[in-house]
Amino acid sequence: MIQDKIHTIRNQKVMFDFDLAELYQVETRALKQAVRRNLKRFPTDFMFELTREEYNSLRSQIVTLEKNNKGRHSKYLPFVFTEQGISMLSSVLRSDLAIEINISIMRFFIKLRQFTLSNAELIGKLDALKNKYDKQFSTIYEALDYLLKKDKQENVQKERKQIGYK
Repeated sequence: MIQDKIHTIRNQKVMFDFDLAELYQVETRALKQAVRRNLKRFPTDFMFELTREEYNSLRSQIVTLEKNNKGRHSKYLPFVFTEQGISMLSSVLRSDLAIEINISIMRFFIKLRQFTLSNAELIGKLDALKNKYDKQFSTIYEALDYLLKKDKQENVQKERKQIGYK
């Protein structure tokens, strides 16, 4: 459930205020109000507001419905929170549910980071193996190429019409 709510915007993994409000079971307006009252806790690397252009380009990709499910989009630009911003939300939203959800989100971000690091390590190891064995296999490729060429030359000689007595 959390994985589907993480998006990449401005080369950062972020979550939207409306998704977080849904997880915390509060209204988006209440979440934004709590954040605005504590803006010092949310520098731009923790939270930022989308520009109108960013929001318009994302509206077609992400459907945000109001509670009455009429499908209308919010007229206000959403806040997006980085991992650190989500962590800071626990100090602003003090309910037990908010703390529980924050712990779950932090654990997911940790798993995501570990997965990314393990993939980077795996790619590095595969590249090292490729470089190591490409040198060894180049000799084998040359030998196979030589045998194939030799075989073709013998076939050409067999196809020639023999001259003289048999």
